[in-house]
Amino acid sequence: MERICSLLNDALAPYQAQLGSADASGNRLLTVIDNLGSTALRRTVSLRQLQEQRLLIDLVDGLHRDLQIVEGRLQPCVIAALQQSRQPQGTFA
Repeated sequence: MERICSLLNDALAPYQAQLGSADASGNRLLTVIDNLGSTALRRTVSLRQLQEQRLLIDLVDGLHRDLQIVEGRLQPCVIAALQQSRQPQGTFA
């Protein structure tokens, strides 16, 4: 897990990532800490998310988005609008 934590730290810099110990299901608490030592985000992540490259990339993308929201650089309503525009438009007869 040290390697995964190191990768997360590199991907989330200047934030620091900390992984808690595994629970009975193998899930871990991921805490993202800002440069002042305050908790910016907390997420429960599965072992699968940390082991599979595609899921790890999705996790980091989601964390980047959530950090932008925390920093006030992105509004949740903008995300919803973007997701809505990406959905295929139904055709009406």
